[in-house]
Amino acid sequence: MATIKNPIIPGMAPDPSIIRVDDDYYIATSTFHWNPAVQIFHSKDLVNWKLISYALTNNEVDLRGTDTPAGIWAPHLSYDKATQKYWLAYSHMQNMSGREFNADSFAMWADDIKGPWSQPIYLTSIGFDPSLFHDVDGKHYVSILEWETRTGYQAPGHIVIAEVDLVNGGIIGDWHRVTTGFTTRGCVEAPQLYFHDGYYYLLLASGGTGYAHGIEIGRSKNVFGPYEANPTGEPIITSSPHHLFSLGDPDAGHFEMYNPNSLMQKAGHGSLVKTAEGRWYIAHLMSRPLPNTKLNPLGRETSLQEMRWNDSGWLEMADGSNFAKLKISGIQGPQNSHQFDIDTDFDQTEPDLCFMTPYRTQNSDWVNTTENYGSLRIYGGNSFFSKFNPAIMATRATSLDYRAETKVTFAPDHYSETAGLGLYYDANNWLYAHLGLDDTEDRIVLKILQAKLGERCDYVFSEVSVPEGKVELAIEYHLGQAQICYRLNDNGQWQSLSEPIDVQYLSDEGVNGAPGEIGGFTGLFNFIGAVDAHQHRSYADFDYYRVTNKE
Repeated sequence: MATIKNPIIPGMAPDPSIIRVDDDYYIATSTFHWNPAVQIFHSKDLVNWKLISYALTNNEVDLRGTDTPAGIWAPHLSYDKATQKYWLAYSHMQNMSGREFNADSFAMWADDIKGPWSQPIYLTSIGFDPSLFHDVDGKHYVSILEWETRTGYQAPGHIVIAEVDLVNGGIIGDWHRVTTGFTTRGCVEAPQLYFHDGYYYLLLASGGTGYAHGIEIGRSKNVFGPYEANPTGEPIITSSPHHLFSLGDPDAGHFEMYNPNSLMQKAGHGSLVKTAEGRWYIAHLMSRPLPNTKLNPLGRETSLQEMRWNDSGWLEMADGSNFAKLKISGIQGPQNSHQFDIDTDFDQTEPDLCFMTPYRTQNSDWVNTTENYGSLRIYGGNSFFSKFNPAIMATRATSLDYRAETKVTFAPDHYSETAGLGLYYDANNWLYAHLGLDDTEDRIVLKILQAKLGERCDYVFSEVSVPEGKVELAIEYHLGQAQICYRLNDNGQWQSLSEPIDVQYLSDEGVNGAPGEIGGFTGLFNFIGAVDAHQHRSYADFDYYRVTNKE
């Protein structure tokens, strides 16, 4: 029997929704301000996972201008056995100001998990985190959080359920308010319905998406309730089992619930699946802080816990506890510890699936592998402070100890044209080692630019001449420290461009947040990219791109 080491999908892979169709397992995860939107991973054994596609690839949404951490939230996968169609529900969070949380929710279907997917079917704007349930009688239901905006009412609101018409679109009848939660942790969201042994079970995320996060459950004989709470009165999965009363708190970091006895933090927001062998698992999100901090650069990752049904018909972890584990028993193995390393030399017709772009969509007008075969050509776009048209090709950081490397050729003719390698969280927070012209515009140099909470930091004393406009760049990332290295020829020695730079702030808790709140919940990326605030016509050629994880 295999041992599964969590996370099964490291790096930004939050809000996992898992299904099994025959012998195949699929997980969909949130992508926020990143395109293409909604990652879909595949596995045969629950142990090894591979990114196989995205769901939103045809300009179904416009993410330009999106504030962190809005965008595409909590996709939910389901499979309708009657029609043999895959369904995906998701929310497009457009505004979070004033705690209004304006989101439109949609559903799409496909005959194949890789698509093509249908055009989005509008569901509702009542809240966020929709999920679909296909009942055995042919009816379909959507459950979602109804976001509460009234002063003096329990926030964030009720979980509501309604019948939905998936053929013509639209809600059938009324919304039914069924619960504000099954424990005292509050902040319930991400409802998901399941039917087992005569009961409808409602799985909820609770406690906010910080250190108090958890998964709770209730059940009913009727899909619209009333739902009885799990008699333990506590989450069935969490990283912090200590009791918490937090009703009315709409969301918070809950840093006081950090568990010093656990390497896994924030376990919550789960999705249930049954294996062909009859075993039960929940896929859920989690985080791994930097040592001696409460900063999580990799964002929220996907993990797995084995479950069982007890004699009273309640779902619980296989060991009888509610404490999320880093290692569990699996159905097969072994687990490939380097399955999320990246090594591409751009000799294919399309960039690798692992590349994502913030805010804007990828298209051949600004990025392609055809104009200079064997390299990725990126035409410069906006400054990386822009939320509209940055020319960035990025991959999720999946380890706290890794090396990212590339080779770039660039011939700028204006001081606002640059190209290189960097680390990226969002438009306000990044680190960028790049080729560009020096201030006198008479030679090409390699230098460093940084954004921290929207402030610009130019490393003017870390500048190296690169006469031919060609350089290999590497970033050695280790526990929140970034060492930038370079070499000017293939056989040369790697040299440091500066002292190691503290980039711990490139984390969910290190960006943009008010005291006690999490500033984001997306995660760190590595990127190659180019800037041209001159004429948008300069380009850089990248010969290869590698990310090697060391843990």
